[in-house]
Amino acid sequence: MLDLVPIGLLAALVGLVGGIVLGLAARLGDFCTLGALESAVYGRDQTRLRLWGVVLAVAILTTQFGAMAGLVDLQATFYHAIEWNAVGSIIGGLVFGYGMALAGNCGFGALVRFGGGDLRSLVVVVVMGIFGFVALSGPLAPLRVMLFPQPDATEPQGIIHDLGQLGLPPAVVIVAIAGAFLIWGLSHTGLRQSPRQIAWGVAAGLAVAWCFIATSWLAAESLGEVAVEGPSYTAPVGRTLIFLMTSTAGGINFSVGSVVGVMAGSLIGSMLRGLFRWEACEDPRELGRQVGGAALMGIGGVVAMGCSVGQGVTGFATLAWSGPVTLAAIAAGAMVGLRQLIAGYQPQ
Repeated sequence: MLDLVPIGLLAALVGLVGGIVLGLAARLGDFCTLGALESAVYGRDQTRLRLWGVVLAVAILTTQFGAMAGLVDLQATFYHAIEWNAVGSIIGGLVFGYGMALAGNCGFGALVRFGGGDLRSLVVVVVMGIFGFVALSGPLAPLRVMLFPQPDATEPQGIIHDLGQLGLPPAVVIVAIAGAFLIWGLSHTGLRQSPRQIAWGVAAGLAVAWCFIATSWLAAESLGEVAVEGPSYTAPVGRTLIFLMTSTAGGINFSVGSVVGVMAGSLIGSMLRGLFRWEACEDPRELGRQVGGAALMGIGGVVAMGCSVGQGVTGFATLAWSGPVTLAAIAAGAMVGLRQLIAGYQPQ
């Protein structure tokens, strides 16, 4: 097959499948980062937040046992191949979370809303993608590298490795962490009464493992031409914009397929639920807030090496320390931003 189909196209198809499932999970299962926080804190409804317990439990179990079966090369992912910078995870996560609140969505959520016809989210997506590359390889890159260096890891790292130093078997750690999330999620009556959401939560977790398993196989077959990666929506959005503008310079890859897949899945889900409708921004102040938030998300996501999905789910699934730390920082930053918005804050 590799002789008949370009390897980049195969990687894009892997991302496309995973992205479509995640887009459907967002539209049909209400899987959303900011929406979960808002509903839990201000709406007094933890159903969407507890859904994260199901998503994380499934993603962790399938990814980790896939690695134990030799199907996932976790050490080839940047979550483990690059030395963890705790300061970068915290500061980047805080900036990303604050920007997420201002923009009204994370990068993943913006793609989902754009797929449902929200043209305001197109602005968020484009600005976030541009500023992500400003920090990744543009004018801010030297400052980012100086403040938040990302050297290659010289030894194994991560939750399993560190807890293993205490004598805990990997399988015990995996089951304990995943089981705790699953119990926490399903202990909520509202979620248990919504089998549709549970099913899409399971699908979202499986989509992450699918991406790791498929890209691990492609990486082995292509002798490393394809990177082992899972869904993430900060720098990959910028890579998709580059591909759309230049094609040959950017090249089709997993990122392009994953980003397009989320929009396609959201479009399908919106049509199925009758939610698709065109929307535009009528308030210049709102647009300014969203642009500022998108810029912060782009920069923060690159510093943290991932977004609420890229670190909060995908990174967590690899049981790298960056996953839970970044997710906690994103949640904290988002809460600060939401409180300011509710108090009447508006950027000048």
